[in-house]
Amino acid sequence: MRILIIDDERSIRNSLKEILSDEGYDVDLAEDGAAGIELLAKEHYDVIFCDIKMPVKDGNEVLDYVRNEGVDSAMVMITGHGDLETAIDCIKRGAFDYIPKPLDLNRILITVKNAAERTTLVKDNKVLKKKVYGQQMVGSSPALQQIRDIIAKVAPTDARVLITGANGTGKELVARSLHQQSDRSAMPYIEVNCAAIPSELIESELFGHEKGSFTSAIKQHKGKFEQADGGTLFLDEIGDMSLAAQAKVLRVLQEKKLSRVGSDKDIQVDVRVIAATNKDLKKEIAENRFREDLYHRLSVILIKVPSLDERKEDIPELVEYFVDQICAESGKSSVSFSPEALKCLQERHWPGNIRELRNVVERLLILGGNPVSEKDVKDFV
Repeated sequence: MRILIIDDERSIRNSLKEILSDEGYDVDLAEDGAAGIELLAKEHYDVIFCDIKMPVKDGNEVLDYVRNEGVDSAMVMITGHGDLETAIDCIKRGAFDYIPKPLDLNRILITVKNAAERTTLVKDNKVLKKKVYGQQMVGSSPALQQIRDIIAKVAPTDARVLITGANGTGKELVARSLHQQSDRSAMPYIEVNCAAIPSELIESELFGHEKGSFTSAIKQHKGKFEQADGGTLFLDEIGDMSLAAQAKVLRVLQEKKLSRVGSDKDIQVDVRVIAATNKDLKKEIAENRFREDLYHRLSVILIKVPSLDERKEDIPELVEYFVDQICAESGKSSVSFSPEALKCLQERHWPGNIRELRNVVERLLILGGNPVSEKDVKDFV
């Protein structure tokens, strides 16, 4: 665990470092608030000990920096007797704890232990939120706002939705937003990538199978439709689904019931289906690779997700979002992009869309400077 000590008294800095280093912690020192902020801009710390009264940027200014920059370190204020009221005010404004002078060894170690547990909880909460909510739809362009408006109108209904758009545009984010804003949000949200499942297994995956229905069916298996009962089933890349599976999906949509592979028993299901594809389904219909009746069942509401080239004004917001995301995942301090670098990114063609942009941002964070310059973009993109 990494700890930063910010105090203008050398004796206190050194005493704290000695105590904490002996406990196995990695400790850095700063002689005032300005030096501390400079380190915080470059490095990530789990716990910050910070004196309140310092000549060059005091503890209040460091606390403001930590809050405004979204730093998730636990901040412990070091206070003299006369600063107690100020220390309590710092707690109200987001500091984790305070330690009065003269410093007490046991109080220091207990505070570090509690602060470390708090930092772990914050990190775990971020990971959990990421798993539950995934990425966000980022941007303020008219094209994206139109998508949000459609989602707001359609989500509360049970209307089936077909989402179209090129690879990497964020079709799965639209599907997840529809579920999260629906009355089914507390129920299961199940995703199926139809292109990733072999055609001979797609029916078993979607509708389930009975024990012994085929060689490897050693036990009964509930399919994705049953798993999503009461909630939402997202059929991604549905244009790659076999015609046989399409016929069974059509039956479920029409009759709201299915039968597992190897069974003739009907099972009632209540599932909202959202589908997505990067293919031109009307062309697939004309070439007998997709059922026209299924297309009409799925496309009650059509949502076309714009390419990144159609919403380049969102690139600065997306870059900032990806920088925060990648730095949080890697434990790095935040990196900025110069206005020239952002303009250079906006002038590029993005065949891989948002997925490609994220990869480029990650590459620039590794290879570029801080801030990332126009030269970095030209050299590494």
